[in-house]
Amino acid sequence: MTKIFGMICTVALFGALTVSCTGNKDDEGFNVEYEQYQLKNGLNVILHQDKSDPIVAMATIVHVGSNREKPGRTGFAHFFEHMSFNDSENVPKGANRKMIPELGGTRNGGTWSDGTIYYEVVPKDAFDKLLWIDSDRLGYMINTVDVGTLEREKQVVKNEKRQRVDNRAYGHTSHVIKKNLYPKDHPYNWTVIGDLDDLQSATLEDVREFYDTYYVPSNATLVIAGDIDIEETKKKVELWFGEIAAGPEVEPIEPWAVELEESKKLFHVDNFAKLPEIRLTFPTVEQYHEDAYALDALGTLLSSGKNAALYKTIVEKEKLAPGVSSYHRAEEIAGTFTIRVRANAGVKLDDVYAAINTSLDKFATEGFTDEQLAKIKAQTETSFYYAIESILDKALQLGIYNEYAGSPDFIKQDIKNIKAVSRQDVMRVFKKYIHNKPAIITSFVPKTDEALVLAGSTKANVVEEEIKRNAEQKFVENEVLSFEKTPTKHDRSEPPLTDLPALSIPNVWESASTNGMRVLGIEQTELPVVNFSITVSGGQALDTKDKLGTAFLMAQLMNEGTANKTPQQLEEAIGLLGASIRVSAGKESVSIRGNTLAKNFEATLALVNEILLQPRWDPSEFERLKARRLTSIKQAQGNPNAIASQAFMKQLYGADHLAGSPTGGTQSTVSDISLEDLKRYYTANMTPKNAAFHVVGDVKQAEVEKALLQLSAWDGDQVTIPEQPSIKNVEKPKLYFIDLPNAKQSVIYIGKTVVSANDKYFYPIEFANMRLGGGISARLAQTLRIEKGYTYGAYSYVPATGYQSPFIASSQVRSNVTLESLEVFKDLIGNYRATFTEEDLGVARNMTIKSNSRRFETLNSLLSMLETISRFDKPKNYIEQEQNFVINAKLIDLHNAIETFLDEQEMIYLVVGDAASQLDRMNGLGYGEPILLDSDGNLIGSDDSSSDSVLGAGQ
Repeated sequence: MTKIFGMICTVALFGALTVSCTGNKDDEGFNVEYEQYQLKNGLNVILHQDKSDPIVAMATIVHVGSNREKPGRTGFAHFFEHMSFNDSENVPKGANRKMIPELGGTRNGGTWSDGTIYYEVVPKDAFDKLLWIDSDRLGYMINTVDVGTLEREKQVVKNEKRQRVDNRAYGHTSHVIKKNLYPKDHPYNWTVIGDLDDLQSATLEDVREFYDTYYVPSNATLVIAGDIDIEETKKKVELWFGEIAAGPEVEPIEPWAVELEESKKLFHVDNFAKLPEIRLTFPTVEQYHEDAYALDALGTLLSSGKNAALYKTIVEKEKLAPGVSSYHRAEEIAGTFTIRVRANAGVKLDDVYAAINTSLDKFATEGFTDEQLAKIKAQTETSFYYAIESILDKALQLGIYNEYAGSPDFIKQDIKNIKAVSRQDVMRVFKKYIHNKPAIITSFVPKTDEALVLAGSTKANVVEEEIKRNAEQKFVENEVLSFEKTPTKHDRSEPPLTDLPALSIPNVWESASTNGMRVLGIEQTELPVVNFSITVSGGQALDTKDKLGTAFLMAQLMNEGTANKTPQQLEEAIGLLGASIRVSAGKESVSIRGNTLAKNFEATLALVNEILLQPRWDPSEFERLKARRLTSIKQAQGNPNAIASQAFMKQLYGADHLAGSPTGGTQSTVSDISLEDLKRYYTANMTPKNAAFHVVGDVKQAEVEKALLQLSAWDGDQVTIPEQPSIKNVEKPKLYFIDLPNAKQSVIYIGKTVVSANDKYFYPIEFANMRLGGGISARLAQTLRIEKGYTYGAYSYVPATGYQSPFIASSQVRSNVTLESLEVFKDLIGNYRATFTEEDLGVARNMTIKSNSRRFETLNSLLSMLETISRFDKPKNYIEQEQNFVINAKLIDLHNAIETFLDEQEMIYLVVGDAASQLDRMNGLGYGEPILLDSDGNLIGSDDSSSDSVLGAGQ
């Protein structure tokens, strides 16, 4: 018997090397029970039983990230992750991406500098199919890769890079930092997604070499968590994974910290940025290093909260920016500490840099308070519980700790290390790594504001892709591949489903507070935490038209102190409880949301009561928040998706409709709002008669009702919410176009209005949409991404609103296939009714019924269910009613829903893209000359075309 990181482990040798470990309780009573063992081929296996929901999660962590790549083949680990979701020897083409969603599950993968992870959650009846798919991916996929699949995935990954990097503000920052911080031969010299030229030059030989070297059992950890039988699962794991060839040993990669002799200042003129940004990046230490924990705490202490040194100088005193962030990122072989400031429009980065240095000098002499450190530790405890809330969360955490810290039981040591950080530790690492130390300093500025660049900066080497028509390599995928199957003793054909778990809806209790507020709750005792919300109907719907954004600003200001507490004191009081409380406003409501440790629920509600009934109305905080809002509106002008979203809604609904106006207001309406306007809104509209309280977690109904007595002084009459005008859809399609010069992708929005979420037809429309755009297995993604390689993703959805909800189909496609992508949308939507078959109905029915088994796992999902009940006045068993509709729906019902509500001829089309290369092609869609809009969604040449920006917080 041996002891590893606090685990009691028994070593046995019988066919396979088995190290069976059960996590034991630490001194504080924290425990996540699991068993760990190793197959003969070297695969590490961790099993965790949790029968609270009839679901199973699986995570496979392969210890290979971009740090294992070769110069000239960057981005390959991430590219290979994409390749791994295609077919394998025994799993047919498309099944990996399509089958799991159609079984009611979710699946995805991710790659970072140090590793690749694949994960799924399914109803327990699909567990065997998951074992089949995952084991085949790990051990039997390489023979099925052909040139067509290789080229298709190149297009998808390049589209992802354009979407995440090339077509967004500040997207090239990481590239610039890595190239200048790390030597050319350092594994962190390149970004995870890599360079486009490297991706394009990847060959089948490269793929095979990468797979043979790193995708071996001894370089991976498999975690299975959920409603499983441990002994039975061990037999299944041996059956499906035991025959995979062991492969070569993978040598561990050693820490490789770097040092800078002097600071390097670099700048880039950003095509999409609307605000100047400066980042200081300091080299630090690898993950789990003793200094990493203190550096993590330092990041929070410097920038998070009203008392933080960077915040007090840059935001509060100098008013140079709406916010500031600092954080530490420790990776497997090195780490970085970052200070980032996205300044107000027109602010010189020399001034920001000087303010950063002033802040750091002040921190060096004054440090921080014991209360600030205590607050961090209290909030860390709460965050820790939420990090293992779901079964998948636990699977991911156990697997990551095993691969990178040597044991899943390090989960307990990690939290101890976080809590053990002292004042001396923080100040020591501050002086050792940050204060007066050299850094990589980047200035990213708008293309019209190069004068704002930090003095002494040199131009960064950023290569912008040139978009050319027909530049992408053509590919044809073979439907039937000829390859020699790997011989196995076990039959690797598709296993059957087991029994489907029954739908079990949590018990919802209801009462009313003494002041007339509706109260809904669910008791859930798995974790010692509570989530809650108060929603007050109204929101921006009660703003006056000339002062849109009043509700938004009022909600923001309610977070900034109370009559008896300064903003700093309120923040500290919330933090010391390990809680979070946030007031916000949207189009149809004002919400107060929070979470807390169960033991602090009543004390947390006492603070909610103070926030709600005794706003501080601080004039200086109001001016700061107003300036921040105006800066946020300005910043959104550089976001192609935000431009498209708001312009689309404006054309669909008109500027006089609530949905056609931006959440949070415009430059002109926000500029005209006064503090008195906020007070008037509060007095007139914040009433319990329009409110509902929702609570889920480890708290009983009687405890909730007792705690809510604190809010009994809150009073007010019911407020009538104005009805929104009825919207008539177009009689024939219209195409709108917004020019975004040099855009590497085009953003496409298509849609029409349907019915409100409380209409009886709303759910049938949602259900009917599933096979069109409801996920990766639906028509839009399968055609535009999987078949064509035009995009990283394409979806359609119906947001739930109290007015006529929009049906929206959207994607971001590479610029040179904008017209071709529009034609695909037109064909798939226009012919959806004619092509929707009994098979589609069966798939959609299966997906819905099975996915309901995962619907009640997290506190947030339960809270969302309660909010839906109160917001749309639904019965407590509305999910059961929806499932009954799904079970009994006929094909004609779905055809009628599609024909009535998803008629393509009643839809508008909007494109935000590069006019110079794409506009002349738009006539090819067949809907006439495109109607040109400016970036605010106004007709070019109209009286409104010179108006201020209307970009808001989005939908």
